[in-house]
Amino acid sequence: MAAVDIEIADRTDTCATSLIATPIAADEAADLAHTFKAVADPARLRLLSIIASHEGGEACACDLTEPLGLSQPTVSHHLKMLVGAGLLEREQRGVWAFYTVVPERLNALAGVLSTRE
Repeated sequence: MAAVDIEIADRTDTCATSLIATPIAADEAADLAHTFKAVADPARLRLLSIIASHEGGEACACDLTEPLGLSQPTVSHHLKMLVGAGLLEREQRGVWAFYTVVPERLNALAGVLSTRE
């Protein structure tokens, strides 16, 4: 099974500023708060993990309800929140939606909390 690499990479390719190195601007703080709110839910964290570790690094929405034990509308709501926060990308193929993790966005979240300069 292939997994999407979501480890912290060289931070030169991210736009987030470390909270430790430099105070962040108000607009960046608002954006980050929205993103952190999206991942502050256990079901959403599990969705990110399931999709990232799914074969090929993508998963069909139809494969996500059973592992979570949640209804399809609830899973769809969580997926919509993650897409809205820029953590997932959605691709429609016929009647099915496929989701992939956006590693750069996860790296930006990790980077803002990093103590590395």
